[in-house]
Amino acid sequence: MKYSRLTKEQFEELNQEFSTFLATQAIDQAEWDVIKTEKPEIAEQELDVFSDLIWEGVLTKAVYLEHFSKNHIFLFHCFDTYVKSIVLKSLVPETDFLTREGLQWLSDNMFTDTIEMKVGKKEFTDERNVSIFGLIQQGAFLSDGQLYQQINSIIES
Repeated sequence: MKYSRLTKEQFEELNQEFSTFLATQAIDQAEWDVIKTEKPEIAEQELDVFSDLIWEGVLTKAVYLEHFSKNHIFLFHCFDTYVKSIVLKSLVPETDFLTREGLQWLSDNMFTDTIEMKVGKKEFTDERNVSIFGLIQQGAFLSDGQLYQQINSIIES
């Protein structure tokens, strides 16, 4: 398995897609029920293959990621062979970017000496999608890129 198995909730949301996936392998609902009870190892393999297909599609389309922690915000813009990053760090220890108040504080103090801002670029060392998946496993999530674009446009002007 290249990525990780989808959660039960994700499988439930992708029920129609999973049914279509099974149908492409000539497996209908009745046969799937038999496989699950009589050949659980094959059922596990099918779940893993489907999970990887879904992840591959999602990761291929991924352009922006964000990762928030108490004192840091990591913003990523993913390209084919590299990723650009903007890292915001609060130099005020009691700031908490995981709260509404912390984000308001960031907005009010963005360009003061209480915020450290670093910009970077890193070539992917692994395959692009594997690298992006690694960021997601560390807590990043897909975003629309609005925050990255806003900060980047200010930096570049």
